Amino acid sequence: MKSRFIVVDEKLLPEVLPKVLKVKEILSSKSAKDISEAVKLVGISRSTYYKYKDGVFKLSDGAIIQKATIGVTVGHKRGTLSNVLDIIAECGGNILTINQDIPINNTANVTITMDISSLKADLYALLETLKIENNILGVSLIAME
Repeated sequence: MKSRFIVVDEKLLPEVLPKVLKVKEILSSKSAKDISEAVKLVGISRSTYYKYKDGVFKLSDGAIIQKATIGVTVGHKRGTLSNVLDIIAECGGNILTINQDIPINNTANVTITMDISSLKADLYALLETLKIENNILGVSLIAME
């Protein structure tokens, strides 16, 4: 199923989704030592948190989304990261930061934060373009701001 992003008033959401956001806030502020402690503080199960964590994001009041952080798992083959960067540039994204792990078992995780204010299409289209590229093993949206 294709992912689509929409903005919804929190009052309309099931009670669990704002709680997942709260857990994410607690974890990012290091107010809890781990996920188990954070979910207990909020009153949801770990499985509920894991089920929704990658699909729920907080949008600052009145803000226009200008940055996105994505995770890309690439095969350890020359030119793969360069191809990822070329695709982002062709779609109108501007790279702000890149962090790449050392390849282990012929795969490496890359985290890319980019300015998406000038994308030619929506962010979902960019992610789908990356997913079908050779030697890209996985693509996920980590955060938007």
